[in-house]
Amino acid sequence: MFAAALVAALIGFGSSIAIVLSAAAAVGASPAQTTSWILALCLAKAAGSAFLSWRYRVPVVLAWSTPGAALIAASAGVGMAEAAGAFIVAGLLVALTGVIGPLGRLVRAIPDGIAGAMLAGVLLPFSMAGAKSAGQDPGLVLPMVAVFALVRLVNAPMAVLAALLTGLIAAFVTGAAGWPGLTLTLPGLVLVAPEFSPGVMIGLAVPLYLVNMASQNLPGFATMRAAGYEPPVSPALGVTGGLSVLSGVFGAHSTTMAAITAAICMGPDVHPDPAQRWKVGFFYAAIWVCLGLASPVILVLLTALPPAVMVTLVALALLGPLTGALTTACAAPDQRFAATLTLTVSASGMVAFGIGAAFWGLMAGIAVFTLERLYATRQR
Repeated sequence: MFAAALVAALIGFGSSIAIVLSAAAAVGASPAQTTSWILALCLAKAAGSAFLSWRYRVPVVLAWSTPGAALIAASAGVGMAEAAGAFIVAGLLVALTGVIGPLGRLVRAIPDGIAGAMLAGVLLPFSMAGAKSAGQDPGLVLPMVAVFALVRLVNAPMAVLAALLTGLIAAFVTGAAGWPGLTLTLPGLVLVAPEFSPGVMIGLAVPLYLVNMASQNLPGFATMRAAGYEPPVSPALGVTGGLSVLSGVFGAHSTTMAAITAAICMGPDVHPDPAQRWKVGFFYAAIWVCLGLASPVILVLLTALPPAVMVTLVALALLGPLTGALTTACAAPDQRFAATLTLTVSASGMVAFGIGAAFWGLMAGIAVFTLERLYATRQR
């Protein structure tokens, strides 16, 4: 159990920490606030995983929202206080989804292709930035890409972590990064007074909620069902939403269900008896607490890396979610045009009336899809 929990936690942390750091930088988080952000997420994941696994005797594995962090990183003109307000509202919406049936039905009424296209539009610019970085610093970037491609052939979840290690080694061996002075200090939580700007609530909180539901929570529940477990859907939404509200006060974005890393903690390698695998939640929780406490040292190492390494790492980490989002966006023929419009607007980075591109992409796609459906109905 410990080995499975350790692998899952290291993959979850190493493969997406760069994206969380990009999100923190985008909203102007100070070093203390960034450390608080990471610590709050780690503690929230630990508490939620341990509680839900113990309470319902099934292996429940939580994660921070990687696509959500990408959405935050793409949000222009949002400050830390406004971002904290959006995190709190998004968490409240997730919690309410677990107890208010109409809200859940409203989310499910959004066409899958349009929801996938919105996510793809958010992720696409980051992948394009990774390609540009290869031309700017090929000596550092190309070895990372090569290792990623090779490791992915045999163990896809480990590929981004392998690329991170390659980037670290290459940067410090070549002198592109200077070895930082490391001090062993315990991190602390920093309160962030939230601001609830209407434009940010519409442009960031609502898309963040939708992204968390569509790309994290629903796949996470599906992963549990595929492993033979019945997920505690409403309690899990209540717990993850509540934890997101609490951690949002300390400047951290969403805690959600895990999907890829969850599968590592639900197989026969964890325990021969499926009824005993819920105990992996305690090991997983303990490891995340340790990662949270060690986060100051980890962040010092990562921030010492050249920008090209971090940009490439973000791009590689988002290729999987981008592939899934594009697949969903193009799956239904009757949604493809609306989905393409959604992707285009969401990827544009436009801001209108203080509201970001993800929301406008979603609205544009829904409007065109509705228009097409009404026209087709009248033609019958």
